Amino acid sequence: MLSYFRTHLAGRVFLSYVVVVLVGIIVLATATSLSIPAAYDRHMSGMSTMMSGGNMPLAPAPATGADNAQEMEVELFASYQTSVSEALALAAGAALIAAVLASLLISRQVVGPVQKMMLASHRIAEGEYAERIAVPGIVHSNQLDELDQLALSFNQMADKLEKTELMRRQLLGDVSHELRTPLTAIKGYMEGLMDGVISASPETYQQVFTEADRLQRLVNDLQELSRVEACAFSLDLKPVSINNLIETVASHLGRQFDEKGVHLQMKLDDNLPELAADPDRILQVLTNLIGNALQYTQPGGNIYIHTTRNQNEVVITVTDTGIGIAPDQLPNIYKRFYRADKSRSRTSGGSGIGLTIAQALVKAHRGRIWAESPGEGKGSSFHFTLPLEA
Repeated sequence: MLSYFRTHLAGRVFLSYVVVVLVGIIVLATATSLSIPAAYDRHMSGMSTMMSGGNMPLAPAPATGADNAQEMEVELFASYQTSVSEALALAAGAALIAAVLASLLISRQVVGPVQKMMLASHRIAEGEYAERIAVPGIVHSNQLDELDQLALSFNQMADKLEKTELMRRQLLGDVSHELRTPLTAIKGYMEGLMDGVISASPETYQQVFTEADRLQRLVNDLQELSRVEACAFSLDLKPVSINNLIETVASHLGRQFDEKGVHLQMKLDDNLPELAADPDRILQVLTNLIGNALQYTQPGGNIYIHTTRNQNEVVITVTDTGIGIAPDQLPNIYKRFYRADKSRSRTSGGSGIGLTIAQALVKAHRGRIWAESPGEGKGSSFHFTLPLEA
């Protein structure tokens, strides 16, 4: 029960009201107990003076004595009532002051964190994404009340906003760098042609066309990336056979495998049921993964494609004997423009956003994608899953 009042805002607010009421009652009772006896003694002393003074006859007549006694009783009651009222007024004033002070002290514990979050949100809105709210005494998240948990959620939101802003700046730098590379090459060829340094041969025009084609592919990849990250695309789900899609991609890339001298081996489960998927999008994912494996596998190497069923999902695995990936770089390979091999050129390494697009498309199908590698020079494996249920 006590843990509820410590870890729930409603309990803390209720407890604060109880504390304020108790403080008022205690102060009221204390002030009354201290003031009433003194007032009573004062008025009793006054009554004794009246009874022993010269104002009262020593041997009054019976009727007159009865009237005086009744008058004294009325005066005593009025005096005592006035004394009690004064005592209660003083006690109520003291209780009110004590309750206000207790309310201010307790309300600061509730309103303070909210004001801090309000000020921090204003600073974040002005672009200060490094702003955080201190949450003292963090041991276990389940021992924090709602305000502390809200502060933790606020800090997590600010952290994500800061990372998003950093990624946005990095993206602008990466895009400008990626665009500058083919543009610089095209500009160099054109200046050479104008100055007569480079002859206007078919090879020169082919080089210019190659760079322009690279530039167009990069622009198309960026456009596709913006769509998939903003979820600005729809899936045309149809019953498809994942094995047929893999064979289609292998057929399209067969000539490239032959030209490079890389061997492709497929071990596909013939008992897999059809999946509810967008065939064009899954073809895009398979083309990216198999194309990457071919790109970074040396001549004479091997690429293996497996399909298996794991409970309510199908697992597709593309394994190669290529250059491999360092373990510390595996978590970063799905980042935009990230290249595990820093020595790769833009020509051989692609735009660096294919895996980012593949990850978004797999997640859109409610699947998972991950990579494994024993290390550099030891090949790598890319896995992704697709659910069997529509």
